[in-house]
Amino acid sequence: MMGFEMSNERASPAALSRRSVLAGLGLGGAFALGGCSSGAAPATYDLAAPRDGITSGRGKGLIVIAEPQALQALDSNRVVVMTRGGGIAYLPDVQLSDRLPKLFQVRLIQTFENASRIQAVGRPGDRLLPVAQINSEIRAFGIDEASGEALAEISVKIVNDRSGRILAGHVFTSRVPAGGSAVAALDLANQALMRDIVKWVSARI
Repeated sequence: MMGFEMSNERASPAALSRRSVLAGLGLGGAFALGGCSSGAAPATYDLAAPRDGITSGRGKGLIVIAEPQALQALDSNRVVVMTRGGGIAYLPDVQLSDRLPKLFQVRLIQTFENASRIQAVGRPGDRLLPVAQINSEIRAFGIDEASGEALAEISVKIVNDRSGRILAGHVFTSRVPAGGSAVAALDLANQALMRDIVKWVSARI
């Protein structure tokens, strides 16, 4: 993974402390509140749709997966750092390949397709006749400074597509130590989360 350069801006002792923690996580010792720390083009990273770790077997349901809801801090292509004081920072000079909710939706659809646990899967508006829609909300997705872990947490609901009745709901959480590569750890946490979601949903359709 690419390293991150130290900002030349003056920082408070608290900020310097946080930078020391982030340096220990393999983040290069810098983060930015708001914009990137340099004028260089940010490095772009993707999230993978896992292909293994899910027992295959054709399901009988057809579902659609809506784009997850997310607060403004998560509704972007920035990589979030959840600071010790409950604040929000961003990794500098780093971005995801798309807005997080859109990227998560696409990769979750691909994970269902890879697992072959559902008869068919698509998006709302694909002119399908689904038995259910998967609605979700991204609660947390980023680096937890206090624990030194990549954290992904999402609330998922299975909704009857005709009646709108919630059939089942669950909150999924995944944590991976971020000591080597923060973005790689976040991708692993996300893959574990998607495996769990696919298993849970396909067992109820």
